[in-house]
Amino acid sequence: MTTPSIPLDVEAAIAHLMRFLSVEGVTGKEANIGAAVSEALKSVGVPASAIRFDDANKRIPLPTETGNLIVDLPGTKAGPRLLFSTHLDTVPLCAGAKPKREGARIVSDGTTALGGDARTGVALLVVLAETLIKHKLPHPPITLLFTVREESGLHGARELNPKDLGGAAMCINVDGQLASELLIGAVGQENWEVEITGKASHAGVAPEKGISATLVGSIAIAEARREGWFGKIVKPDGRGTSNVGIFGGKGGTIAAGDATNVVTDYAYIRGEARSPEAAFATKIAEAFKAAFAKAQAEVKDDKGETAQVKFTHKPAYPPFELDKDSPVVKRAAKALGMLGIEPVYLFSNGGLDANWLDKHGVPTITIGAGQAEIHTIKEYVNLDEYEKGCRLGILMATLED
Repeated sequence: MTTPSIPLDVEAAIAHLMRFLSVEGVTGKEANIGAAVSEALKSVGVPASAIRFDDANKRIPLPTETGNLIVDLPGTKAGPRLLFSTHLDTVPLCAGAKPKREGARIVSDGTTALGGDARTGVALLVVLAETLIKHKLPHPPITLLFTVREESGLHGARELNPKDLGGAAMCINVDGQLASELLIGAVGQENWEVEITGKASHAGVAPEKGISATLVGSIAIAEARREGWFGKIVKPDGRGTSNVGIFGGKGGTIAAGDATNVVTDYAYIRGEARSPEAAFATKIAEAFKAAFAKAQAEVKDDKGETAQVKFTHKPAYPPFELDKDSPVVKRAAKALGMLGIEPVYLFSNGGLDANWLDKHGVPTITIGAGQAEIHTIKEYVNLDEYEKGCRLGILMATLED
């Protein structure tokens, strides 16, 4: 693909990507990759005074080494401020990644995931700054945002202060696979958890004197499935998905119970509910709550006593969906058209930083830059798509309004 009007140094762009893929920075431990990005930005001409870290990590309820990295590029022409975002962190499976180039791909050595999610975005934002500065391309004011702890709950985007975004009118988030695919919306998620406190007894001598926490949990999950609230959910008033992800024991231990001859007295279960509608995600969680209440009433000891069941749920992130006529979507479609690419509009069943950026008042579209087979040891970066993503980003930054 050749686009003479975009002065992209493809090999330099790939070199940035290779560098960032080799810097470890799993979720919550982003200090090293944050420092590497800061140095790279300075090396391409961004003043140190324009680069800062916020204090979002102080508000994240998990240990987090550093805040979000924020960079302000003054505009060379008038226009609404643009925000470009991506996330610094990778999943733990990427720890120790050793990237290598194989033809039109970058791959790992096969023992770890690669980290293209979202180091492709990290590299793209640095390439964008480098290209704008080196070639003196006209552009409106731009803010670059590199978030932390995206992979472990979208925490960096959630906890950032919207005032730090400089009043951005729209955002281009880089966290997808194909340049042609424009993610214009995503589901919201509700998390739930339940603690079941039963009563221990000897499972062989006096099982009737016990109250099995595992039985209560098992009946509840089966009840939720029977009523159509487990897995893919389609109801007259909404649709969504749910899952039970953790069925464990005290203090986060793997096992609920510790011996086969003891009626299990405690179980901890955690799950999620997703839907394009926040209210329906809450309804799914409430359906699980009802299922656990029904199971509680069914399981009794010889005196008619039941387990204690403590069920709680809360929103994890809100859903959103942009209209195809919104300015940021039209801007992306126009840029793709200039590249000769037909846009494909998608709605994601997974959460993105875009969910929170949109909630913070910045309409956000997510574009792709070549990451593929993410979160697996088969992960790779498609360099053709990475190049397209870089060109798309540069065009979106420099388009006439």
